[in-house]
Amino acid sequence: MSFPFYIAKRYLRSKSSQNAVNIINFITFLVIVIGSAALFIVLSAFAGLKTFSLSFTNTFDPDLKALPVTGKYFSVTPEEEIVLGKISGLASYSKELEERAYLTFREKGDFAFIKGIDENYRKVTGVDSTLYFGSWGVTQYNGVMGIGIYNTLGVPLDNYQTPMIILVPKPGKGSITQQGLNAKPYNELPLVVSGVYAVEENLDKKYVFAQLPLVQALLEKDSTQVSGVNFKLSGKVASETVREEIKTVLGDKVLVLNRQEQNSTLYRMLNTENLATYLIFTLVLIIALFNVVGAIIMMILDKQQNSKTLFSLGATIKELRTIYFTQGLLVTSLGGLIGVLIGSLLIGSQLLFGWLKITPSLSYPVEYDFMNVLVVLVTIVVLGVISSKIASSRINKRLITS
Repeated sequence: MSFPFYIAKRYLRSKSSQNAVNIINFITFLVIVIGSAALFIVLSAFAGLKTFSLSFTNTFDPDLKALPVTGKYFSVTPEEEIVLGKISGLASYSKELEERAYLTFREKGDFAFIKGIDENYRKVTGVDSTLYFGSWGVTQYNGVMGIGIYNTLGVPLDNYQTPMIILVPKPGKGSITQQGLNAKPYNELPLVVSGVYAVEENLDKKYVFAQLPLVQALLEKDSTQVSGVNFKLSGKVASETVREEIKTVLGDKVLVLNRQEQNSTLYRMLNTENLATYLIFTLVLIIALFNVVGAIIMMILDKQQNSKTLFSLGATIKELRTIYFTQGLLVTSLGGLIGVLIGSLLIGSQLLFGWLKITPSLSYPVEYDFMNVLVVLVTIVVLGVISSKIASSRINKRLITS
């Protein structure tokens, strides 16, 4: 054990003869503990909120998704499908075709996206878990809609006598009059609602699911034309390797996006909020650690006679500075560690018991991440080093010899 560390440890445990110094040291230590605990709890809460928010979009978002580089649609030939099925690391894939449409039922109307899906869609995504009531009957002339659309239109389930009507503009060029006076400018599709899904407000108002061939016919597309291909990975091969193989098969006509890229705006927003919160609480810690500077300076003045004695016994100015620097570092590190332990207990109790509720049935989402532990401890140590260095620099020969 080095001489400065030994003295710093003794100063840390011993009480000052001045009661005011003891009070200041205690308050300084308490502020560090509370600040580090608060930072860890907030980071854990934001991590939980991030996972909770992404769980909604991940229901519909596959591991990888191919989208057209230009336009709304692209073609996937039968030959390309055969090659896709042979890609190692690919568990399954599903084709989809979606377009904005107008929905009408008994003089009520609403806009939404009609999404045509094939039989593999439920294997590739977690859409099954979103079914609120009814059945997932995406068969010929049957479909599933979000509960937001369901509440707006009031469509009964399995109503074969008066089904909901889906209208989309006819593709093509030229004016409506050129197509004939009696020609309708739109295609229509009667759809019987067999089930209703519920995820979150925006998604609940967005989609009506129907059979892929049915939507292709509605939009006057052939059997090879789609707006996207969803891929589920088996996990046996690296995601980037599978991604490159899919690009090789489908060529330059598509972009292959992972989950983060499919929701880049949401990810950026969540990461920005997390960073902003971290910086705000770090600023609070910086202000709090000014107490460390003051406490160490008070300790230097209180132990001035001891410092003179050590200097007379041969201790150098550098060693004396190291004593108080080490003491400040021990205080901040120990305070940070205790704060993280307290924060861990609170986060652990929330995970186990869910004592803090958003609603009577929903606990506030938190997530225990060892990276957050590391971030808090590193932040505390770095700020402790800076504040201790500033305070210990007050030791000089003039102070010792005066």
